[in-house]
Parts: sequence; structure tokens; C-alpha cells
Amino acid sequence: MKRALLFALALGACKEEMVQNTDPLPLAPETLGYFCQMNLLEHEGPKGQAHLEGLPGAPLFFSQVSDLVTYLRLPEQSNTVLAIYVSDMGADGATWEQPGAANWTDARTATYVVGAAVTGGMGAPELAPFADPAKAKAFVALHGGALMGLEAIPDSALSPLTPDVAEGDDDYARRLKSLSGTEG
Repeated sequence: MKRALLFALALGACKEEMVQNTDPLPLAPETLGYFCQMNLLEHEGPKGQAHLEGLPGAPLFFSQVSDLVTYLRLPEQSNTVLAIYVSDMGADGATWEQPGAANWTDARTATYVVGAAVTGGMGAPELAPFADPAKAKAFVALHGGALMGLEAIPDSALSPLTPDVAEGDDDYARRLKSLSGTEG
């Protein structure tokens, strides 16, 4: 009995020491988007990443910020989200074509431009996140749109969950089957 109690205490102490790192990770050549399974560095526009409990060092990356917000709002998404980050489009050197690999800002505190005349990495209308609200306001002056926080973004501004697949796109169909576990 005494050994079992000591073992339980030791196990509990080990568990407390293991804190999951939720610092944002930079994009790398092998970084793939969660939904599209395409290399993120090959696509323009801001990106996102979500750190989920139990996936240490392996956040989910998204090729568009709207994909990240869509994922967070999915009814099937039941994982505990520990941290979420988006590309800071107001960071030094960030452009729409080259948004940067490591200029992340907390998605919960970012200011978003919604409805601007810009498209993201997958060719759909995109949200433009900024750490500095003044830079977001300047973006609106150039590209249109409205400023809002994460929770205020309407569902109508988000990525569709079932994209149209061009007929004959065998590579996309193969990747989709692989992700769904129906490839055979």
C-alpha cells in the first residue's frame, strides 16, 4: 500500500513538470496545411496555427486564417485549444505575397480586417490579422473591409467546409481519401 502511494505521488509530480510548450513555431519547407495538406510557404496570404492539448510540438497549421477560424468553430472540434496564432500582416517585412514564416501574433488579441479585397493561400476571400490596430486601419484604407475581433468575425466570412473539387483533380482526391482513412 505504501509503495502504491509513493508511486502515485511520484507519477503526479512527473505529470506536473511536463508543461506543453505552446510557443508559435515558424513555418518550414515541410509545413503542411491541416485541411489542404499543401506546403504553406508556397501560398500567399496570412497563415494560422493551433496548439492542442496532447500534441506537444506539433500544432495544426492552416493555409488561411479563415481556415483556422473555421476549424475552431467546427462542432466536431472537441480538443482543448491551448494557444492560437495568426500571421501578423503589420510586421516588418510582411507582404501579402510573403507574409513571413515567424511573425506570429496571438489570434485572440489580433485585430482582423474582414471583407477586404484580398484572397488567401487557397484563392478564397481572406481575413487579414494585425497585432497593431493602427496598421489594420491603414490596411482598410487601401483594401476596404471592416475591423473586428476574433469572436465578431461572421461565419459568412469563413472558408467553406466542402470545397468544390475540380473534375480530374486526382491528387486532391487522393489526399482527401488519405486524410479520411478511406484510401485503399
